[in-house]
Amino acid sequence: MTVFYYMTIFLFLILSALLSLVILVQESKSLGLGASFGGDPGQSLFGTSTAAVLKKFTAYLGIIFMVSCVLLSIWTVRMSRGTKAPPVQIESAE
Repeated sequence: MTVFYYMTIFLFLILSALLSLVILVQESKSLGLGASFGGDPGQSLFGTSTAAVLKKFTAYLGIIFMVSCVLLSIWTVRMSRGTKAPPVQIESAE
């Protein structure tokens, strides 16, 4: 079970990096990082409707990110409850 948990954490980190990259590639007022992939806002790798495609993709990734945050948080709490050590009993020497 823990292998699957750590694989999920790894996928979550990839999702976080992908979401960051998609946000940085989007065209901003000063063109941002998107300018480094072509320079001209009129030319685009995905066609003329790149802004709309990237906005939808960012929204979907954001929703997946939030849902996975909540699910991983719940999963982490449940895993930590299951691994608690039993209480130590102290015997008195009388």
